[in-house]
Amino acid sequence: MRVTKLTIAALAVVAGLSLTACQNEDVAAGPEPAASAPTANGDDTEQGKDQKQDQEGTSAGTDSNEDGKAADCRTDELEVTASDVTIEGDTVGTVAVEFANGGGRDCTLTGYAGVDLKTNAGPLSAERTGEEAPSVVLKDGKSVWFAVTYPVNDSGGSGVRVTGLVVTPPNETKPVTLDWPGGSSLPVTDGSGTPVKVGPIGSAGQGD
Repeated sequence: MRVTKLTIAALAVVAGLSLTACQNEDVAAGPEPAASAPTANGDDTEQGKDQKQDQEGTSAGTDSNEDGKAADCRTDELEVTASDVTIEGDTVGTVAVEFANGGGRDCTLTGYAGVDLKTNAGPLSAERTGEEAPSVVLKDGKSVWFAVTYPVNDSGGSGVRVTGLVVTPPNETKPVTLDWPGGSSLPVTDGSGTPVKVGPIGSAGQGD
């Protein structure tokens, strides 16, 4: 009986050691990582559609600003000309400058153009009249005008000789140089005389 009891006890110890070893192996191995979810073909398709729409939206927006209105007119899209429209007997001369849209799209002109006269005494910048400066949508193939006014030289002297007209469309940096169609000279003043002035877009009448 003593031999039988010892044998049973030995078997119990061996079984306990085996169970402990199995438990330790499970703890060391740790939990299996969760399987990553497969990417659905539908998600890839939707992402591709979104990217394509973004690209199309960027391309379509090149002719309009953030408000959906026609984008600003660029200098290269405009044919710029000037003509003298002074009425005989006026003490102030007037030159009408025309912007003709030949860019193949509608575009917007807002405010005042930059105007400088080239003279034998150096460049002379026109002052703004201060009139309200509306935003004008210039349709393709149409024109709009603005006025440049200047003092007529009736002093009898040679005055300041005008040699050219430099016009820069609103919100642009590229100018256009034209022949000056107005009086050949301006009176020499001490600064108290009538200055050269430029009116807003549309101040000299607007085409259809």
